[in-house]
Amino acid sequence: MKLELITIGNELLTGKTIDSNSAWLAEQFNILGVKTGRITSVSDSRDEIISILKEAEKRSDIVIMTGGLGPTSDDITKPVLCEFFQTKLVFRPEVFDNIKSLLGKKGHRINEHNRKQAEVPESATIVENMYGTAPGLWFEKEGTIFISLPGVPFEMKEIVRSGIIPGLKKLFEFPVIYYKTILTQGSFEAMLAEKLEKFEKEMPGDISLAYLPSPGIIKLRLGATGKDKEGLERRIEEQIRKLWQIIPEYIIGYDDDTLENIVGKLLNVSGQSLSLAESCTGGTIASLITAVSGSSKYFKGGIVAYSNEIKTDQLAINPDVLNKYGAVSRQVVEDMATNTRLLFNTDYAVSVSGIAGPSGGTPEKPVGTTWIAVSGRKSTISNEFRFGDNRERNIRRASLTALNMLRKYLLAESAINN
Repeated sequence: MKLELITIGNELLTGKTIDSNSAWLAEQFNILGVKTGRITSVSDSRDEIISILKEAEKRSDIVIMTGGLGPTSDDITKPVLCEFFQTKLVFRPEVFDNIKSLLGKKGHRINEHNRKQAEVPESATIVENMYGTAPGLWFEKEGTIFISLPGVPFEMKEIVRSGIIPGLKKLFEFPVIYYKTILTQGSFEAMLAEKLEKFEKEMPGDISLAYLPSPGIIKLRLGATGKDKEGLERRIEEQIRKLWQIIPEYIIGYDDDTLENIVGKLLNVSGQSLSLAESCTGGTIASLITAVSGSSKYFKGGIVAYSNEIKTDQLAINPDVLNKYGAVSRQVVEDMATNTRLLFNTDYAVSVSGIAGPSGGTPEKPVGTTWIAVSGRKSTISNEFRFGDNRERNIRRASLTALNMLRKYLLAESAINN
């Protein structure tokens, strides 16, 4: 089965809007066992849209389009679809009722543009849009299924989940595909690949391994295809047990886990509290932690101690220590963590101080040099890291590394106490 994705809109071709719809659609259909053969973006042009539809019809079984279904004059997809499918626009009362209901809940007045959105190609099957005014449109032509969806991502995703995928499952038998994602932190892609070289060679040929790197986190995605889901799960779990034997120090979680969630659960279960002292990360760690619902139960607060003045005045760092060792040093970052823990009266504190770049580096401490410390009531630990020369990535890596150091510290303490 061949799938083709088409995104429609001038904004996609000027770089002002990133096409996230295609990435999401390709991922969802890959899970179903349907490979995406082509992704194309075209302008709001009758000729461009007609041309790509004619091409797609010859080579694909399913064609999904997003964009161009709105109420404004530049949204030309519906008239072009009428031309391609040799049909006409007709007023559909059920679509208009949905529009009135949605806009009424928001207190918006219905106007002629809204009414025109209830005009849809006569030969199309309507797929309800629960969150927006433009419905999904389903066409069939000479064995090819064409689906036109609104370009607003959250509307498009809900239509696909609730209407499109269930509809396709009634028509086609999809293979069972099982994926499990293992999250790792603390290594680089090339280093991880080297450690897993033997593992990959010995892995069964029908199980795939993909490396999905991002700053601070590398995901390992294991996948297999078959008819027996339980059997696939058992085989993937067997491979995961092998990974735990090879890289236990790097594995932090699975699938949709995040370090901030993992740390939050550990603190929540133990009833312990946390505070932060951030320099080069500028509050990024606090932002990650407070993005988790319920974090107020364990996170008391933090200080962004960006200047040396704040380090000395607010965190009571000895000026002589700062002058002797510099702000990016074991001595200073450990004092930052210890003093923050005492200042906020928390069970744990994490501190970070580094050179995010692109300027500020020296031969002894190049850009990317970062010290991170974790302080508990019994001990304080610290480590030096060299993250690289990109400021944004350095901040992200430092923040995630700090959370992972805290995670390991909490697990170690829990093991001792138990």
